[in-house]
Amino acid sequence: MLAGKLSRRDLLKGAALSGGVAIPLLWLPRLARGESANETIGVGAIGVGGRGSGIGNEAARFGVMLACADVDRSHAEKFAARFGGQCEVFTDYRRVLDRKDIHVVTIGTPDHWHTKIAVEAMLAGKDVYCEKPLTLTIDEGKILRRVVAETKRVFQVGTQQRSDRRFLQAVALARSGRLGKPLTATCSIGAGPKGGPFPTSDPPATLDWDFWLGQAPFVPYTKERCHGTFRWWLEYSGGKLTDWGAHHVDIAQWGLGCEHTGPIEVEGKGDFPTIPENFDPVAFFAGKVALPNAYNTATTFQCTLRFANGGTIIVRHGPDNGVWFEGPSGQIFVNRGKITGKLLEELTKNEQQWLEEEVTKLYKGRQLKGHMANFFECVRERAEPISDVATHHRELSSCHMCNIAMLLKRKLRWDPEKEVFVGDEQANALLSRPQRKPYTIEV
Repeated sequence: MLAGKLSRRDLLKGAALSGGVAIPLLWLPRLARGESANETIGVGAIGVGGRGSGIGNEAARFGVMLACADVDRSHAEKFAARFGGQCEVFTDYRRVLDRKDIHVVTIGTPDHWHTKIAVEAMLAGKDVYCEKPLTLTIDEGKILRRVVAETKRVFQVGTQQRSDRRFLQAVALARSGRLGKPLTATCSIGAGPKGGPFPTSDPPATLDWDFWLGQAPFVPYTKERCHGTFRWWLEYSGGKLTDWGAHHVDIAQWGLGCEHTGPIEVEGKGDFPTIPENFDPVAFFAGKVALPNAYNTATTFQCTLRFANGGTIIVRHGPDNGVWFEGPSGQIFVNRGKITGKLLEELTKNEQQWLEEEVTKLYKGRQLKGHMANFFECVRERAEPISDVATHHRELSSCHMCNIAMLLKRKLRWDPEKEVFVGDEQANALLSRPQRKPYTIEV
C-alpha cells in the first residue's frame, strides 16, 4: 500500500459512519458552509496528453487543479504550466493519489491503464472521471463495478453523448415503443486505419517506456504505439470497436432497454490486415506469439449482437457516423450534429413537451449542464452520475465481444447473467489477459 493511502477496510468503515457513503471528512465543513466547488474540491489529472489534457482542463473549471502525472514528463510539464505554479508535476500517478488534498482525479491515459489507476484511485478515497473506453477486457469491467459498489465513490465515464440532448431524445423515442417492436439499432463508427510495419528506436528521454507499456507485454519502443495512435493496437485498445463503439453502442443498448444486461449472441466479420489466418489471440495476449510491428485492430467490420428482448444491434464501419433506431413503425437517426426522422418531425406540441420530460427522466431528474458539470454536481451531492460504471461495463462488454467474435471467426453465445461465453473455453480465456508484473491490477 502506498504511504498515506486509505485501505479498503478504512474506506468501508468510513462509509458505514456516513450512512453508506464514504466522504472524506475534510470536505464536510466546507460543503456545509456552501462554499463553491473551486474552493472545495482538489483535482488531480492523470494522463494529460491529448484527450487527457482536455478533460483535465475541463475539470479545472469546477475545482482546483493541484497536481498532474504523465509517464511522459513533457506532457505533464506542458499541462501544469497553465496553472501558474499551483499544479505539481509527477511521472508516477501514485504520487497524485497520495495527496490528501486531492479529492477528484481525471484519468486520460491509454485504455490499458484505465482500470488499474481507477481501482487505486477509488481505494485511495478519490472520486473518478475516466475516459472511455473504460476497460481493456470484460473482466476489468467486473472489477471496476465491484470496487465502485464497495467504496461508494462517484465515478463518471467519459461517454459524453449521454449529456447530449439529441442522443437523449433518440433514446427516449426508442424506449417509448413509438417505433414499434422489435427494434434494430445500427451503429456506424467508421473504418480503422492501416499502418506499418514501423521501425523501433530508443524512447524519448522524457518518456518512461516500460511504465507506459504497463500490463502489456514488453516490446521495443515504437513511436506509433503510443500517444495518439495507441488505439490501433490490440495490446492497448480495441480499435474502432471500443473507440467510437464505446459511444454509439452505449446509446444503442440504452435505447433498446438493454443497458443493464448483455446480448445472448454475437457474430461478426472483420478485416485484420496484419493478422495471419491461423492466429491464436490467447497466445498473442500472453506474449507468446508475435505479429508484425504494425497496426493490428480491425480496419473494416460488421458485427451483430442479439438480445433476449428481441432487439438487435449492428456495428459496422460505415457510412455516416451515427446511430439508427429502426422498428416496424419508423426510423430515427442521431449523431453529434443532428437528430432526424419522420416520427420526430410529426410530434405535436404536447408530444414535444412529453419528450423533454422523458429526457429529464433519463438524465436522472437533472438539468443538462454538460458531462463534467454533471460529474462535479454528483460529487457534491454524493449521487450517481449519468455515465455510471455498471451500464458502461455492459455496453463495452458488447464491444469487446464483437472483437472476440471477429478474432475467433465464429458466432458466440453469451450468458448475460453469469457474464461468460456459453460452451466456448477459448472465448472465455479472452475475458481477461495475463498482466506483466509489476503492473498487475490488485484489488
